[in-house]
Amino acid sequence: MIPAADRWGPFRSDLDSAERVACLRCLRAIVHLSTGPRGQVLTSLLLRAERDDAALEPALSALADLDALDRRRVWASYAALNRLA
Repeated sequence: MIPAADRWGPFRSDLDSAERVACLRCLRAIVHLSTGPRGQVLTSLLLRAERDDAALEPALSALADLDALDRRRVWASYAALNRLA
């Protein structure tokens, strides 16, 4: 179960499947561009989560395991791209 504090973006429980896939793809692209090979485990889990919700928790854990600077860059980019106008 994903803790309430971590229910953002693709990890929210109230998303329909199409919106979750879109959020996962956005986050995967950000991780790939921001971290390169350092984020390979996370990008693989995000791809798997598009088809299997059970991969969401491991993906969130892999995100938390990123280096602090990589994690901040990913969060900041995701937030900037998904900011409400």
